[in-house]
Amino acid sequence: MSIRDYIESLDERSRQVLFAVIESYIHKPEPVGSRFVTKKYPIGFSPATIRNIMSDLEEAGLLAQPHTSAGRVPTDKGYRYYVDALLNPAGGVSKDSYAGTMQDFARRLDTMKNDLAVMFHEVTDTLSRMSNYVGVALPPKAAKTTFHRIDLMKYRDGNVVAILLTDEGLIRNKIIKIDPELTQDDLNRIADYLNSENRGRTIDEMTLMLVALMQDEKALWDSMISRAIEVCKQTFNFNEGDLYVSGLYDAMDLPDFSDIGKIRQLSRAIKDKHTILRLLDEFAEAEGVNVIIGRENTSSELQNLSIVAASCRESGRPMGVIALIGPTRMDYSKAIFMVDMVARQISRTFDEHR
Repeated sequence: MSIRDYIESLDERSRQVLFAVIESYIHKPEPVGSRFVTKKYPIGFSPATIRNIMSDLEEAGLLAQPHTSAGRVPTDKGYRYYVDALLNPAGGVSKDSYAGTMQDFARRLDTMKNDLAVMFHEVTDTLSRMSNYVGVALPPKAAKTTFHRIDLMKYRDGNVVAILLTDEGLIRNKIIKIDPELTQDDLNRIADYLNSENRGRTIDEMTLMLVALMQDEKALWDSMISRAIEVCKQTFNFNEGDLYVSGLYDAMDLPDFSDIGKIRQLSRAIKDKHTILRLLDEFAEAEGVNVIIGRENTSSELQNLSIVAASCRESGRPMGVIALIGPTRMDYSKAIFMVDMVARQISRTFDEHR
């Protein structure tokens, strides 16, 4: 039987031993021996039987044996088998254990629904506090949100401050350059035109409208429209660089980051915002909870880490991504449950206040 066939046909007792080793190692990062499994878990096998099963699991690449120990530790492949079982609806932890926390979280979210920045700060704080891992959140791309209004205010040196507000509570402030001869009354008229013509459109839809207007020769002769086009061109040139992070220093207290090299690697992974942004952006359209374990990460900075992520939605439309980042020895059952629970609560909050 090939290793792949063995893994796919893993019997119940092998699963029990594998999960016992993984859960023991998650609880305490020390190699797990057969006698410990016998004493700790009521699976009814002798130490000799468990040793044989562990040997088979090691041969399949699900467990590894450090040179200095008779015990075994999970591999990334072993964690993947375990996580795939947890992602089955039958797996996971009890909702009752976090019922009070989530009720309080839901109340706090309700007060923040009109300010996404505050909301996502609260989300990352809550995730990191509940898990002791790093909580991260990627807000929705501004281009995918729904235009609510724009305000334009004269600034110094011929500049104008454009304040964009979306229905989802996303606020963008940007300094733009426009005809310095324009008065505040002129700016108000441009804003009124944009507000009256575009309420309810997504920013992407407004951009398409802008392209169509630019191709219309009549727009070139209408100073109002041509100036509105210029305002939109500059205001909608977004830098999609927002990333909310909480709990980095608390995570450094985990034994997995006991040496300075691993602390630096964790810190670099978080500070290299583009790597995390690119990774979370891949989850924006995905359904449910997604987990990337260790070397499944393409970035070398993340290959000693695992990421548990889920997208938040409003009426099925992606509204950002939340995640926990921690060591591969992460408590996956807890992390998956928390991320799923928080993402669902955020989605409910969005849907209830449309």
